[in-house]
Amino acid sequence: MKNYPIIKNVSLLPLLAVLGVVIAGYHPGAEDDGVYLAAIKHDLNSALFPHDSEFFTVQLQATIFDKLIAGSVRLTRLPLGYVTLAWHYLAILLVLSGCWRISCRCFVETHARWAAVSLVTVLLTLPVAGSALYLVDQNLHPRALATAAILAAIVATLDRRYWIAGGLLLLAVAIHPIMASFGISFCLFLGWWQPTLNTTSLGLALAPLGWIFEPTSVAWRAAAQTRDYYFLGRWEWYEWLGVLAPFVFLWWFRAIGKRQSATLAHLATRLAIYGIFQLLVALIMMATRTFERLWPLQPMRYLHLLYLMFAVLGGGLLGQKVLKTHCWRWLALFVPLAAGMFYAQRRTYPLSSHLELRGTHSRDPWVEAFLWIRAHTPVDSYFALGPDYMQRPGEDYHGFRALAERSVLADAGKDSAVATQVPRLASRWFDEVEAQRGWEQFGAPDFQRLKSRFGVNWVVVEQPGPPDLQCPYENSVVRVCRLE
Repeated sequence: MKNYPIIKNVSLLPLLAVLGVVIAGYHPGAEDDGVYLAAIKHDLNSALFPHDSEFFTVQLQATIFDKLIAGSVRLTRLPLGYVTLAWHYLAILLVLSGCWRISCRCFVETHARWAAVSLVTVLLTLPVAGSALYLVDQNLHPRALATAAILAAIVATLDRRYWIAGGLLLLAVAIHPIMASFGISFCLFLGWWQPTLNTTSLGLALAPLGWIFEPTSVAWRAAAQTRDYYFLGRWEWYEWLGVLAPFVFLWWFRAIGKRQSATLAHLATRLAIYGIFQLLVALIMMATRTFERLWPLQPMRYLHLLYLMFAVLGGGLLGQKVLKTHCWRWLALFVPLAAGMFYAQRRTYPLSSHLELRGTHSRDPWVEAFLWIRAHTPVDSYFALGPDYMQRPGEDYHGFRALAERSVLADAGKDSAVATQVPRLASRWFDEVEAQRGWEQFGAPDFQRLKSRFGVNWVVVEQPGPPDLQCPYENSVVRVCRLE
C-alpha cells in the first residue's frame, strides 16, 4: 500500500499530546512510579535507600529506563522533575505519532486519521481489562516508551522494512522486556503467517529476566495472592467481556477493510490472530500452578497492545463513517468522552492536584508529609508506614520512597508485585509486611519492636496516633514521629 507521508498539519500532534496530559493528569511518584522514580533517584544519588534498594534495583536490571532518565538529568543539568515531565510528554507524543502513522496506512481520509489519533488521546487512561494497566500511565513509565517503539516497529513491518522493525523491537526490549515480547509477537504475525515463529518472542523477552525463574516459596505465593490479575478465576464478567468483545469488532473491521483498504483488513485479521494466540498462551500459563513461575510475565497484558490498536482502527472508522467533517459530531463525541475520562481521574486521585508539577503546592497531606521528610530527616533514616499505607484514604497511591527519598519497610501493595517478580525478595517482603499487621492499633511498644528487629527509627502514623511519640511534624491527617 502507498506509504502516505505525514502531512503538514501533523503539527497538531504536539497540541494533542498536551491535551492528553491535561485530560489524564500527571502524578509523579504514584502507583508504579513509586518504583521507577525511586530507581532513577538512586542512580543519581547512590547514598539514597541504604536499607531497601533491592526492592527496585534487581527488577530494573532488565531495563535501561532508569539509566536513560538519570543520564538525561546529568546531561541537561535540569531538575529531575522537569526532565521526567519532558520525557512523559515525549512518550505520549511518540505514541500518538505512531498511531497517526498507522492510521495513514489504513485510511485515505484526513478526518479518519485524526479521529483515530483523537480517540487515543482522549482514552490514554482507559483501563485495559483485568490487567491493571492503562493505555498510558499518569506519569512517566517505561511501558509508554516501549509502546512508542512497538508502534514504530508496526509501521516498519507494514512497510516491509524488517531490519528497522527489528531494531525498534530490540529498543523496546531494552526499555520494557515484557511489553516488548507482545510487540514482537504481533509484528511476527503481521509480517508472517507462521504462528510458530511467535514462540521466539518469549525467548527474546526472557533473555535478561533470569531472576524471574528463581524458586518460589510460601512467601512468594503470599505475595502473588495480592495480584488479582494473576488469577483468572478472580476476573469479573465485565473483564472477560473486555477480553472477548474486541474479536467481534475486529471481524467487523476486517469485513470493512476488505471493501476499502487492504491494510485495514490485514491489520484487523492479524490483530485477531495475535489476540487468540496470546489468549491461549495466557490460559495455558495461568490455569494451574504448574507454570506459576511464569505468572510474573503477566501474559494477559497482551491486551494492552490489542486495546491500543483497536482504538486506532475503531477511531479511524468512526471518523470515516460517522464523524466525517461535521464539527458538531466531533464535539458531541469527544467533549463528553474527554469530560468523562477527566472526571474518572479526579475520582482516582481526589485529594491530589490534577497536574502535580514541580514547584506547585501539594493538596495531599500524605505527600506534604513525605516532602517534609525529604527535607528534614537524615538520608539513612528508616521508616515504617504500615503495610497498606498506599490504600489509606487520601493517600492517592503515592509511593513513599519516590517522594520522601527515604528507606521504608515493605508494603503489601506495590512491593508485593516486586516480590513476585524477584522471588528471592519474597521472604523479606513477607517478614516485613507481617511484622506490620495490625498497624492501626500499634502503640509505642510495637514501634520499638520494629526498631529492634529491623532498625526502623521513624514512623508515619495517622492522626491522632499514640500519644507517647515524639513527632516533629504533623498535619491534619498524619504525624511523622521519631523512635528514640
